[in-house]
Amino acid sequence: MNPYTPPVRPDLAGEVPYGAPQLNVDVRLNVNENPFAPPESVVDAVTASVQRIMSEANRYPDRDFIDLRTDLAAYLSEESGVHLSAEQLWAANGSNEVMAHVMAAFGGPGRTALTFPPTYSMYPEYARESFTTLVNVPRRSDFTIDVPAAVTAITRDQPSIVLVASPNNPTGTAIGLADIAKLASVCLQNNAVLVVDEAYAEFRRSGVPSALELLSEYPNVIVTRTMSKAFAMAGVRLGYAAAHSSVIDALRIVRLPYHLSSVTQAVARAAIAHAGDLQADLETLREKRDALVVDLTARGLRVAPSDANFAFFGVFVDRQAIWQGLVDRGVLIRETGPEGWLRVSVGTPEENARFITALDEVLADLGQGALVVDE
Repeated sequence: MNPYTPPVRPDLAGEVPYGAPQLNVDVRLNVNENPFAPPESVVDAVTASVQRIMSEANRYPDRDFIDLRTDLAAYLSEESGVHLSAEQLWAANGSNEVMAHVMAAFGGPGRTALTFPPTYSMYPEYARESFTTLVNVPRRSDFTIDVPAAVTAITRDQPSIVLVASPNNPTGTAIGLADIAKLASVCLQNNAVLVVDEAYAEFRRSGVPSALELLSEYPNVIVTRTMSKAFAMAGVRLGYAAAHSSVIDALRIVRLPYHLSSVTQAVARAAIAHAGDLQADLETLREKRDALVVDLTARGLRVAPSDANFAFFGVFVDRQAIWQGLVDRGVLIRETGPEGWLRVSVGTPEENARFITALDEVLADLGQGALVVDE
């Protein structure tokens, strides 16, 4: 075939697609999936739900999916104690598409988004694809947000969007409600929306509140969630947002026609109806996360406090050597965030044990020279 260079946008020259490595290894702990598959009873319920809607598959789906939004509002009321109406909910194909809607509605050429690295690696791509300028306010060394610095930056740079992940990815750090309220207040004063990305909210430790509690006081707050993690539905691709109805109306303007298929809506509603079954292992995952943090700390590693379903640990002279050594032993984790750090998802008890054993072998092979002793 003759070589062809398509007329790609200049700003995309040299870019590569987003994505974590997909390797055929025994233990995959690199993308923060729920390691427990949906129980058979839920599989049967989802299958029956899809079978029912397939008799009308020749028709377009409900483009405003009010029934699904009603179900999501009821779920959040149960999960977080915050009562919302269907008009305050939105959904799309993963929280990534929800974020694309947010950027399309409130970002764009001549506008600015602000965020706090190290954080979710897709935020720069959201900004790039919407032609939104991205401003970074680095986190403190303990991965908390420097709120005074954030307030100064918001006032100075006048972003239309501020992005905060809590619990943060890749560090697992949760942000206190008082700090989120301070950011929401300064954002409101400067006509910006504050997006609180709560993809891992269901894994938070007892007593850690959700930013959903701020929606009644701050109409500029958008809380995004996903069914990929706690619901064990990563393959379904359903993300959602809760916000003031006027914000949701803005997202409706920029969505593509019929963006959420009838099948996706049916599967999501069936999953919500069986939330208790799908989330039966949440406490086990929290316990195994905390145990993983203890195990890593006992090996002389620095581990960030985590309210998510993963642990962020280091600090290594050559994290790639650690990563490769684990892969060679059939365990896949993630190289992400600042140099020297690695992230491991919480797996089944057997997978966690396999990871720790492999890590011990890698550290023994590489010696103490693999670690940064003094930062």
